[in-house]
Amino acid sequence: MGTVGADISAIEIVEKQQGSVINDFMLTMPPNSLPDTLVSACNELPGVQVLWLSRYPENWGLESDIDLLDRISADPARASETLTAHAPVVFHSQWAAVVNADGSSTTSQLAPELDDEAISALGPLDEAATRDLPEGWLPGWGETTIAFAPLQNGSALVLGRQGGPAYLVSEVRRLQHLAGMTL
Repeated sequence: MGTVGADISAIEIVEKQQGSVINDFMLTMPPNSLPDTLVSACNELPGVQVLWLSRYPENWGLESDIDLLDRISADPARASETLTAHAPVVFHSQWAAVVNADGSSTTSQLAPELDDEAISALGPLDEAATRDLPEGWLPGWGETTIAFAPLQNGSALVLGRQGGPAYLVSEVRRLQHLAGMTL
């Protein structure tokens, strides 16, 4: 990464698997540099694969989890709304929604409109997990990966990434932990 001028600000071990590790690198890139240059440099290394590249806000990883927990604790009555609004940034997702047991929902910006048909397409949401939804799961929507966790009130928090990447087991565990903090 240094050969293309990237400055590593932080590294987070996201998940350990047999024979491999998934790391998040927070980098500062030189002005006018192209992300493809960084990806090409990394892919030239044996055993290295770039899974995802994105621009992230300053606070990320554990810091963003703690910030979200602080926001939830400051106003517990609005915990699910706070979680819905901030979870896309915390989990590097396009959207979030709280799906209530009565079929209603609260969504973040960029979330699909979740009518009865859309909620049915999500499948069961009673245990924390991840699921891939095929192209056309909703009219006009492409393949979408979702992660979800039940909330204490019988609702569920759903996160979505259109086109991936897949949610990691560690992300689902973090989501489950944060969802467990809501009332």
